[in-house]
Amino acid sequence: MAIGLNATEPEETCSDENCPFHGSLSVRGQTLEGTVASTQMDKTVVVEREYDVFVPKYDRYMKRRSRVPAHCSPCLDVEEGDEVRIAETRPLSKTKSHVVVETLEGDA
Repeated sequence: MAIGLNATEPEETCSDENCPFHGSLSVRGQTLEGTVASTQMDKTVVVEREYDVFVPKYDRYMKRRSRVPAHCSPCLDVEEGDEVRIAETRPLSKTKSHVVVETLEGDA
């Protein structure tokens, strides 16, 4: 099933209703890329993004980090340290409003 993004559908199937490929969850809004920092929760991963912010007073850049909790369906095999792409959805819980769409291939 096409989800509206240029993402490859996983070979495994699942019965998760919050899966963007096999369930009824629609994705909309922004897509982000980051590294999986934690997989300790059930069906949830924490994706960490690092970015630079310009500080005019010192005329330099400062590193900032943001951690985004995202829903991870059982059909996706995600481990800590993987580079993933997440997409915005409707609120799934108090903190989760993103879902893992795909793992990115790279030199990570």
